[in-house]
Amino acid sequence: MTREGTGREVDGLRSWHDDWTGLSVAVLGLGKTGFSVADTLAELGAKPHVIAQSHDDERERILEVLDVPVTIADSDESAVDALRALEADLIVASPGFAPSHPLIVAADALDAPVWGDVELAWRLRDKFGDPAPWLAVTGTNGKTTTTQLAAHMGLAAGIRTAPCGNIGVPVLDVLRDPAEFQLLVVELSSFQLHSLHSMSAHAAVVLNIADDHLDWHGGAEAYRAAKGRVYERAQIACVYNKGDEATLDLVEAADVVEGCRAIGFGTDVPGPSDFGVVDGILVDRAFLDDRARTALELTTLEELRPRGLSSKHLVEDVLAAAALVRAVGVPVAAISEALSTFSVDRHRHEIVAEAAGVLWVDDSKATNVHAADASLAAHRSVVWLVGGLLKGVDIAPLVAKHAGRLRGAVALGTSRSEVADAFAQHAPEVAFIEIDVSDTDSIMGRAVAEAARLAQDGDTVLLAPAAASMDQFVSYSDRGQRFALAVASHLEGGRHAETEGSQDRTSEPDASAE
Repeated sequence: MTREGTGREVDGLRSWHDDWTGLSVAVLGLGKTGFSVADTLAELGAKPHVIAQSHDDERERILEVLDVPVTIADSDESAVDALRALEADLIVASPGFAPSHPLIVAADALDAPVWGDVELAWRLRDKFGDPAPWLAVTGTNGKTTTTQLAAHMGLAAGIRTAPCGNIGVPVLDVLRDPAEFQLLVVELSSFQLHSLHSMSAHAAVVLNIADDHLDWHGGAEAYRAAKGRVYERAQIACVYNKGDEATLDLVEAADVVEGCRAIGFGTDVPGPSDFGVVDGILVDRAFLDDRARTALELTTLEELRPRGLSSKHLVEDVLAAAALVRAVGVPVAAISEALSTFSVDRHRHEIVAEAAGVLWVDDSKATNVHAADASLAAHRSVVWLVGGLLKGVDIAPLVAKHAGRLRGAVALGTSRSEVADAFAQHAPEVAFIEIDVSDTDSIMGRAVAEAARLAQDGDTVLLAPAAASMDQFVSYSDRGQRFALAVASHLEGGRHAETEGSQDRTSEPDASAE
């Protein structure tokens, strides 16, 4: 596939040491990913040209020094015009651009391949010689924790291991690092997988599948198909969730390297070739010779409890990570050592306080229904802080499933009406409060004050919004930090948020009909 610009064959470029000189490349986006792509291509001697729709002064200054042109388009139309005018040999799009975005629609219509940064990274992974193995991690929920766990296990084995990808560090930056990492644990979002065509991971996992980002992909089928790409061309192990049949379906549909094994994980007793739990002991029954009759002990639930890893969904993450690293020979002793020092990431089912018999938990990273489902299931009696930007997903089944464990709910965000409708239909007996304020600084204070009013001895006040944060907060971490600060202020007897502006549905005489 060639373009008028240089007449270069693009698909044949599969090594850092191939000749990328003079290749005309349109780079879509000027965020962390787009910048890493442009920087890498400039190092290779290609001719990247960045097209973005918002300024980043610092990155623009650096790219100017690297002699990389940047076009800031003030509309979709002008961005498309700039793309067409480039007549590029290759287009590399940042993962934030949905397939329906005018730039991607225009790119797909041009006579040039469209890659993502991970596709480019896979082709360039041999800069320092023999490429490091990749362990690929995806799923609706638990990606970052599993990625961190697997990297921690690799490091405990004395392997120079880098967590990268969707976790925040672009893969291209890791590949160019002089540290020459020996193992990469690559977290992959469905956005990144959508444009991935060549990767052949040593081991890959889809942790779970539930509807998410349907607006981006255009439907559940496309979302699942994107997730399934992680298994394509897998070399040693396709790790799947025994409790989620969809993940096994994706394994069975994948075209893998001959000899690649399907390895299941779950919190029940494992069969041969599985990871599981026996009498409170996490075990490997897959990577040992006599797996028909024996198993290898990894750790125990009792040992995981002080590390904040004993909830069912986090035990699953531990098992999945262990399966990935065992596929590349990490010893059981290193896994056990790693788990004794690992700490769960901030805003991932993080206990922020316990007072007067009430546990306050920040799971702001539960930005979708599947994550919130796992979080709710970990507690018996909950005052639930819920809502935000629902991203086209129906929350009603989640409300119906957990209505019996809810003491009350406090709804935030622009999707409050959808949340309210779900409670009216499926949990009318649950105390339900809406926080209807526009001032970001006071939203969480009011929410915490209302939650404290509802909570009783033995309850958990749980921030697990099942929704994105960008409608009212900078990020899920900003939302979690504001929650923790509001809890601390409330418990320290500081200035409590006023409740004016909140709407308590249970105070209305015909609340169940709302």
